[in-house]
Amino acid sequence: MSIQIANLENEERKITASLGCLHVLEYARDCSVSPWNAADQYFMAKMGVRRRQIMAQLDGSVGVVTQAGAMQWTAGAVKATSGIKGAGDFLGKLVKGAVTKESAVKPEYVGSGVLMLEPTYKYLILQDAAAWGAGGMAVEDGMFLACESSVSQKVVARKSISSALLGNEGLFNLCLRGSGAVALESNVPAEELIEVQLNGDELKIDGRMAICWSADLDFTVERVTRTLAGSAVSGEGFVNVYRGTGRVLMSPVAPSDSLFAATNSVGSKAADPSSNTFGQ
Repeated sequence: MSIQIANLENEERKITASLGCLHVLEYARDCSVSPWNAADQYFMAKMGVRRRQIMAQLDGSVGVVTQAGAMQWTAGAVKATSGIKGAGDFLGKLVKGAVTKESAVKPEYVGSGVLMLEPTYKYLILQDAAAWGAGGMAVEDGMFLACESSVSQKVVARKSISSALLGNEGLFNLCLRGSGAVALESNVPAEELIEVQLNGDELKIDGRMAICWSADLDFTVERVTRTLAGSAVSGEGFVNVYRGTGRVLMSPVAPSDSLFAATNSVGSKAADPSSNTFGQ
């Protein structure tokens, strides 16, 4: 790559994690603030609530597939393609997008240069798709951000459609398999995630706390007890159940996405003091 980029990393911005061609650029302190939200930004940085971006360094050997609209800028001979291989492939991607709540068509960036994705206040977690075995990794809705083009995408269905509907859960999840780096967006940092290894066993989770899991696991939504009366007595309704052999990466808590929506809006209207609603 002949292009040279200066001041990408400095005292305020550092690459904190790398896998394959994907890198996490984290802002230790965000100085691009206004007087009206500087205090909020200061305390957010102290608590680790910081802007983060995925940077991909492309050398022509592999491309990067991203969520639609995720690109912030590119430098060098980097081109965006639709990744669609004919009408049948387009219809298939539409179906996948409809059932997984992901963008139907994910652009693929190829060539040699640098690709930078939009910043987020969520935590960016890098995973190796090959480490999840031949079956691949299933991802919770809204977690996928980007992956190397060597990673294939398909849709996996939950085993019990009726229970998923009753539990107000989706019926399908995005499955990533093959070899390559994957970037996920999480409400919780990687060091706080809990990894559960299952060996012919089962895991029950009350709520959508799983980030990703082995696609070979049987995933259903079930009542905590067998009867409605028992559910009423226990105070629990439906839980997500994972059975078989594999692993589950889950969050210890389930923070609301509304918090991250608020932090993402900080600084978006820095010139207007009335726009500083974070923390109110």
